[in-house]
Amino acid sequence: MTESITIGLPSKGRLKDKAISFFDDKGHKILQGEKERNYFGTIENKKNIKIIFLHAKEIIQRLGDGTLDIGVSGLDLLKESGKNLQNKISMQKKLNFGNANLVVAVPDDWIDVQTIADLEEVSFDIRYKRNSRLRVATKYPNLTNDFLISKGVTQYKLIPSLGATETYPFIGSSEIITDITSTGKTLADNNLRVLKDGLILSSKACLFIAKKKAVKLQPFLKSFR
Repeated sequence: MTESITIGLPSKGRLKDKAISFFDDKGHKILQGEKERNYFGTIENKKNIKIIFLHAKEIIQRLGDGTLDIGVSGLDLLKESGKNLQNKISMQKKLNFGNANLVVAVPDDWIDVQTIADLEEVSFDIRYKRNSRLRVATKYPNLTNDFLISKGVTQYKLIPSLGATETYPFIGSSEIITDITSTGKTLADNNLRVLKDGLILSSKACLFIAKKKAVKLQPFLKSFR
């Protein structure tokens, strides 16, 4: 009896299109329903394989709990997740799309702040003058926290971002941000710039598997080598 396999792919945008093209190029033609909001698909001539289209972040979660066997998502999303979850997921292959950098960005008019060391000075200045901490808006609290601590920055406070992180310094919700960017254009358009040594992580799309499903997946995974 052929083992059933469940694969999670991004549900929208360029990541979805590129993931589908990747599978097609490897001889696994993905068939989708005609309805615009149909979240399920199949692979041509492979009735044992089910495709589910999910948010990239949820793909990491579902690989961790074993709902998915295989998934395409971002390296940044895996690294941001908790260690317990990361330990349940194996990266099979880095893919040639979804390239983006997680970076520390400051307002353009902070002309004296060019490096992380400068940022530490500013954070102490804010602490002394306002009796408050440097606020850092982010959707990546774990990676941001690890990075800033590793660079010796101590006087800061993370502000969870729920939307357009680039706006936070200009509406008074934070002083600086960390954010994911592929070209830097959105940051520049919003009068922000990346610190010279402000690269937290270089990310890209990856093919992941649930570790506990590794043995049963090996025959299928041979086609991706």
